[in-house]
Amino acid sequence: MKYPSFNVNYARRTALSGAIGSVMEWYDFAIFVYLAPVISSVFFPSKDSFGSLTATYAIFAFGFISRPFGAIVYGHVGDCMGRKPVLILSVAMMGGATFCVGLLPTFDQLGPTAVIALIVLRIFQGFSVGGEFSGSTAFIVELSPPKRRGFFGSWIVSGSGIGFLIGSASAVLTAYLLGPEELADWGWRIPFLAGGVIAIIAYYFRSGIDEKRPDRAIADEKGSPLLAAFQDHWLDMLRVGGLALTVNAGFYLMFVYAITFLTTNVHLSPTSVMGINTLCLVAIALFPLCFSVLSDKIGRKPILLFGTISILLLSWPLFWLLDHQNLYFVFLGLFGFAVIFSMIFSVNPAVMAEILPHEIRISTLSVAYNLTLTLFGGTAPLVALFLVTWTESTFSPVYYLMGLAVISLLAIFSIPETGGKKLRD
Repeated sequence: MKYPSFNVNYARRTALSGAIGSVMEWYDFAIFVYLAPVISSVFFPSKDSFGSLTATYAIFAFGFISRPFGAIVYGHVGDCMGRKPVLILSVAMMGGATFCVGLLPTFDQLGPTAVIALIVLRIFQGFSVGGEFSGSTAFIVELSPPKRRGFFGSWIVSGSGIGFLIGSASAVLTAYLLGPEELADWGWRIPFLAGGVIAIIAYYFRSGIDEKRPDRAIADEKGSPLLAAFQDHWLDMLRVGGLALTVNAGFYLMFVYAITFLTTNVHLSPTSVMGINTLCLVAIALFPLCFSVLSDKIGRKPILLFGTISILLLSWPLFWLLDHQNLYFVFLGLFGFAVIFSMIFSVNPAVMAEILPHEIRISTLSVAYNLTLTLFGGTAPLVALFLVTWTESTFSPVYYLMGLAVISLLAIFSIPETGGKKLRD
């Protein structure tokens, strides 16, 4: 397949159109997490606030469960019909579902049917996200100059951080301006409805992008890119899973579970914890751009190896810093994790796309990445709680993360250096 001449300005527009989908995805994630106590009271009114909150998080988990199914469908569409349809469909479905959550009647208005509707919308959101990362990654990396694929691929990661920050800011600002009663009455709807605006902006950017590619529909005798991936590229799928494993599980451990740990075990105020968490998320939004530029100069593997070995060696001392009431120690611990995770996040989109052949790129990436995220990312906080209860050691989640790092290192050692080289066709 002959590649077109690469244009940096066009690559920037392409990267922006891909990254804005990540903004939408993580915006929804943030507002749901931050507004979970309010949502629990609206859809699960009960004197048992813990039970209501648990039910809300269970519904949140439906978004993770449906991701692999979306990965299968969007992977097939992307490999057989092109990348652009995936980008448009995923953001339209994701934004539409988020907007509709803001329109839902409450339990008092519709009873259990309101809960069922919320579950259905969460399933739609998760389904659409299943094709978002892989579709954006393939689209951006394929249309970026070979010597700058790392940099433009990292825009997806920065978009995730920006989306989380916008989402958290909108939820906090809404709560601050309205107060508890109005927030529970109608104010919780505002951030979800605002998600529709982000979706419209994303749709505008993506609909105006031309892939500038000849017809690249799959011509595989097996008839299915996913089947071809499992039969002929199962090792590549394991590699993608290994690359995604530690950094995603680590993110959910340190930026979701650790919030609960710091407030319940260390007894820090939620305001202080969320402030530190927000500052570290700013680092995750910005640092990948820096590390990705470095990866375009020295290669992907040195960055991946340094970041993953750092998790293996530094997780224990960084978590030790978190186990203090001194806010400076806590900040240094979380910030250390943010920097390390940024290294890996920065190059993962580029290297995942670069190690896969074009004809099954989205199918392989979608399924391998989303299965890993579902099995190890979304479950990480629950696994951490189980390990702490079972071992009676607050540091047991750290050993779990270190064990995952060993598996990721095996995946990294097995892949060739791909920086600046021609994509597999």
